Amino acid sequence: MPKTEPAAPGLKAPSRQRKPGWLSKEWKHLKKNRELLLLAMPGILFKFVIAYIPMIGLILAFKYFRYDQGIFGSKWIGFDNFEFLFKAQDAVRIIRNTLLYNISYIVLGTVAALLLALLLNELSGKLIKIYQTTMFLPYFISFVLVGYITNAFLDHKGGYLNTIIGWLGFEPHKWYLETAPWIFILPLVALWKGIGFSTLVYYAGITGISTDYYEAARLDGASRIQMMWRITLPLLKPLVIILFILGLGNIFRGDFGLHYFVPNNVGPNFPTTDIIDTYVYRALTKLGDLNSAAAVGFLQSVVGLITVVSANYLVRRTDKDNALF
Repeated sequence: MPKTEPAAPGLKAPSRQRKPGWLSKEWKHLKKNRELLLLAMPGILFKFVIAYIPMIGLILAFKYFRYDQGIFGSKWIGFDNFEFLFKAQDAVRIIRNTLLYNISYIVLGTVAALLLALLLNELSGKLIKIYQTTMFLPYFISFVLVGYITNAFLDHKGGYLNTIIGWLGFEPHKWYLETAPWIFILPLVALWKGIGFSTLVYYAGITGISTDYYEAARLDGASRIQMMWRITLPLLKPLVIILFILGLGNIFRGDFGLHYFVPNNVGPNFPTTDIIDTYVYRALTKLGDLNSAAAVGFLQSVVGLITVVSANYLVRRTDKDNALF
């Protein structure tokens, strides 16, 4: 081994400088941005109290909960609570409905929102603000009110839709006692309520595209449709992928308000309207089975996490720059 030369007389040997650790780096970063951290503190505390502290209740999914013994004193029973969903008589039906409805909501909502965002981009002046407000307004309406609006159209006696059908000489439908129409009604209601928010997200992405691309395309003689296809959609691809991946996170978790209030929780239409969330809600209210409800909620979160990570992994394998993480 090579010998190290001794230090010259009167000179100290050079000391090795320690690299700052991760904790010290983070502490310096926090001190440098302490004003921003102070501004963000109310939001951080709100998120911690609302989203993270209640996660202690996840252990209820693995316990036989008794009120007199509390969360930590109740008996540990492992995965027995998870059998509630898979051993249910209608397990296949509610899982199938949840997955198929969520897939239709994601695909239909993405396509419709992109189309409307492209059309909004072609407008100018005061009309665009009117259209934005009109589309965005249903997003703020609760599903309780949406259920009343739907009932105004589908009511057997005085509903608008049945009135129009009667004018045309046909017999009115009892929509709430039928199963087939809800395959189309629920996606249409979901689209009407949520299309405004998704459209504005994509429209904001379009407005962020540099106008230099469009000016160069016009000089080359490109039409509006060609500019949409060759410029707008490719540059919106990262945003579409991110929203699609986030949407997949809820593919096993249905929209309770949509599937409970809009079909009016009527038994005859359960074959096409019932999902995991509404089924568990009825089991919880009728049987008081808090353990099984916690287990199903935990399972939905785990499946959502696996779906998001898997979808992001596939995106990273094909297009690393457009992955979410």
